[in-house]
This record gives sequence, C-alpha cells and structure tokens, in this order.
Amino acid sequence: MSVLVWFRRDLRLADNPALCAACARGEPVIPVYLHTVDEDGEAAPGGASRWWLDASLRELDRSLRERGSELVVRRGRALDELRRLISETGAKAVFWNRLYGPTAVKRDTRVKAELTSQGLLAESFNGSLIAEPWELKNLSGRPFQVFTAFWNSAQKNFTVTPPVPAPRKISGPPKFPSSLSIDALGLLPKLPWAREFPARFTPGEAAAMRALRRFVDGPVTKYKTARDVPSQFGTSRLSPHLHFGEISPRQAWDAVADRGSVGAVTFRKEIFWREFAHHLLFHFPNTPAEALRPEFRSFPWKTNPTGLRAWQKGLTGYPIVDAGMRELWRTGWMHNRVRMIAGSFLVKDLLLSWQEGAAWFWDTLVDADLASNTLGWQWVGGCGADAAPFFRVFNPILQGEKFDPEGDYVREWVPELSKLPSQWIHRPWEAPAGELLRAGVSLGTDYPHPIVDHGQARLEALAAFKRFRGPGTAS
Repeated sequence: MSVLVWFRRDLRLADNPALCAACARGEPVIPVYLHTVDEDGEAAPGGASRWWLDASLRELDRSLRERGSELVVRRGRALDELRRLISETGAKAVFWNRLYGPTAVKRDTRVKAELTSQGLLAESFNGSLIAEPWELKNLSGRPFQVFTAFWNSAQKNFTVTPPVPAPRKISGPPKFPSSLSIDALGLLPKLPWAREFPARFTPGEAAAMRALRRFVDGPVTKYKTARDVPSQFGTSRLSPHLHFGEISPRQAWDAVADRGSVGAVTFRKEIFWREFAHHLLFHFPNTPAEALRPEFRSFPWKTNPTGLRAWQKGLTGYPIVDAGMRELWRTGWMHNRVRMIAGSFLVKDLLLSWQEGAAWFWDTLVDADLASNTLGWQWVGGCGADAAPFFRVFNPILQGEKFDPEGDYVREWVPELSKLPSQWIHRPWEAPAGELLRAGVSLGTDYPHPIVDHGQARLEALAAFKRFRGPGTAS
C-alpha cells in the first residue's frame, strides 16, 4: 500500500502537515503535483506567477530527490488524475493541504467524498494558515469584517503551534508512476518580459528560508517604519514564498519569536493581515468579482482604455505611480506602499474600477494571491472590509515627497528624471524651464505630462461618490 501526497500551493517539505502525516504511516509516499488550472478556484495564474511556479516545482523535485523520492507531475482534472494514480499505484490514501478559494473548496469537497465512497482514506490538513477561516468569529458568531477586531481576537484566542522540520528521508514505492516533465506544463512566458525576475527573486523552499533569515537578522528591527520607504530593503519580500507555500506562516511567525522589537510585532500583525484576507475570501466567496459592500456594485466607474494603458505602462506623468508600475513590469513585484498609491490613482484619479487593477496585478505580480489581491484592491477602492473611505484620496505628489523624499526610488525606475533635483522630482511639470533643461528632460517627449490634474480628478471622484451616495455624503 502507498499514500499519495497531493501538492498544491504548499511547495515545501518542512512544516507540511499532509506530507508529515503521510510519512508517519510508514508506507511508501508518492508526491504528486496536478496542474489543474481550470478548477483551482481562481483565474489561471498570470505570467509572473507561472514563472515562479515553474522554478518552485523544479526546486521541490530536487529536494524530494535528495531524500530518495521524486515529484510526479500530471495535468488534467484533479479527480480524474487521482483515480488514475490510485489505479496505477494501488494507493489506499490521499492526503493534501487545504485551499480556501471558492471553487477549490467545492472541488476538494467533491474529491474527498468520491474517494471516501470508494473505500479510500482521503484527508486534508491546514498547511497554509495559522487560523483557519472558521476558527475565529466575532462576538455574534459571524465572520470578522474589521481587521483590528480580528487581530485582537486572534491574540486572545489562538495559540500558534511550533513548525515541524522536514522529514530526513521519504520512502517511495519500488517504481514511481509515469510523470510529465515540468517543461511539458508550458509555464514560462513566451515573451522575454520575465528576464529580470531571477535577479530579484529565487523561488523554492531553500531560498524562502534564506530570505526569512535575512529579514530576521536585519530589516525586521526597523520594519515598522522602513516598510513604508520604497527605496529601502525594509520589507520581508516573503509574499511570493508564502503564496506558493515554500514557507509556512507558522515558520514566519516562529522566526521572530525571540525578536522583541516593535518591528517584530508589526511583522506578526502583517502575517495576520494575510490571514484576514483568507478569512474574508472563504466567508465571502464572491468578492474576487464584486465588492463586499453591496452599494458599491453599481458605482459609476469609467471606461478609459487609454488611461488604463498609461497606468499599466508607467506613463501617467506622476513619478511615484510610474516608478511603481515600471518596477512591477520589470521585476514582478511592487513595494506595498507604492501599491496603495498606484491603486488609489487608478481608482480615484482615473475612476477606473478596482477590478481593472486587480486583473493587471494578477497577471504581473509573482506574489499574485486571490485573497490578498482582492482585499488590497477593495481596501483601495473603499468598497471592502475595513476599507479606507472612498473619499480619502491619496495625493501622488505628497505621497512621493513623504515616502521617497530624495527621489531615490523614482530615479531608479524612472531614469529619464534621474537628474532632476529632489525638489522637483515628484512634480516635474512645475520645475523651472532651466532645471528641466539641465536635467535633460523635455516634458511630453522624454516624460509625459500628467494625464489628469490630480486636484480636478479628486473633485470629480468626490462628486461621483456624492452622487452615488446621495446628499449629505462626507467629503
């Protein structure tokens, strides 16, 4: 007899409950990855995510082979492929770690029921979250919609168990079933736009642990303030590793246990912001497509392909926004503070829907995560749980001057402005002609004029919100 371990977004060996339970049975373990993008509970992974997945699967297979095992790769509908593997191997059990996207929950429920009805052991485990979505409830017994209350409840009512080390050896069957090559999945983008990704990120469990140690040994002490400065390496950059399950949230939580700094506390709070995102996705499964707050489902968003394209390409004429969008396109990642600024610009300066932004981030972020992407964009749009009010509009000029005061971040990603003095780098259209000339900047040629006037755009957004909400709306 043998047991199948169905890997999904848990591409690691350490602190992997499904793998640990399988190894504890003392039977041959067959690790399996099923490429089932048509039923994962979300849109097919974007180009940046596919690049990461390709590398992560290769690292997982390498780690398994170091322990005497290997990764079996198949493509197709999950239940069909699992049945084939059971027939080929004689496996009597299938273990996996849970996912929380709406279609994934329905699929996994169906898979468990079908396998159990055939006399097989089918068990799922929590390998992705610290607190599963149903484990924390408000005083009324309902899901939380305010993060502070969620966080306070977690601290009072939930104990984080220590992570478990990886098995030293994984016993396999005498012969592994046939497998596709990872190349056969065709994950890598056909266009070479991802060529700079490897210089910024290294997928895989070993790289995730190195990134965690690097963060804990340095940036975490100043995390509370440094995480808002895009020119500094002040964030953990663990989000893609967490999304693909190369590291567990329990490992991240445990790593700062002996760091008594304010930064460590803030980092743990951010771990639970991710938990909050999954809590909301599970309880409100329609939110990837529609606003949590029902009144926003009829908001009068504009249609503006030209403005959307300028935003996507980093050609809005607002340097902090353009720097972020260019960083995203070239590296598959964007600093979190700049994500908020760029998101606010799309939704409130251009009055384009948050769904437009979420779709672009989904395709271009290596850490594109359905729960976090949905929560972040609905927060920016003022239409989700615990969201910033719609009438709070980020000023991209002031945000740039506050969080990138010397213009270091803009100089890196918008090099055509690199010679402008800091005084003008976030508002080049106000720079004296002589300063532009000395910096070699010709507005409208080297760098665009602003595609909207922020002051006027803000007033238009507030007017749209007031008409939408009716008389007496705050402004």
